[in-house]
Amino acid sequence: MHPEPDSAQALAHRITISDRIQTPCAAMSHQHDTREALNVLGGELQACSYDPLTGYFRDGCCNTDEHDRGLHVVCAVMTSEFLEFSRAIGNDLITPRPEWRFKGLKPGNRWCLCALRWREALTAGIAPKVVLQATHIKALDVVDLEDLIQHAHGGATSAPN
Repeated sequence: MHPEPDSAQALAHRITISDRIQTPCAAMSHQHDTREALNVLGGELQACSYDPLTGYFRDGCCNTDEHDRGLHVVCAVMTSEFLEFSRAIGNDLITPRPEWRFKGLKPGNRWCLCALRWREALTAGIAPKVVLQATHIKALDVVDLEDLIQHAHGGATSAPN
């Protein structure tokens, strides 16, 4: 049940959503040291996507911590080639999974990918474009900055969905 449009509860919900969208990823970081919420260019980590809601913590940001074994830190713009590649190697990101509140990804969606999966796609010649400002600096533990820059999304400074 949704709150009535003019109720105090509805207003609080709108304010909460608005604040979350305008809050830098560092402020939402689940890390003990928010200074680590930097992007690969050394600036403040920007949001990747709120629709679909992405990130290891499902906070819209490619944040990580010691529990994120997959290192979900590369903000990538999905392509049909990458989505098919991912499905073929066992990670189906296309099929909706309502039990996980996952509606499936489509080309054009932004998603926090595992750094190793992005590197595998790079090796296969189908790496999706990357939003550098929303890609966590920890991605550099796995991929070269030069490769990320070569695959930079043209709208890298655009706001997340």
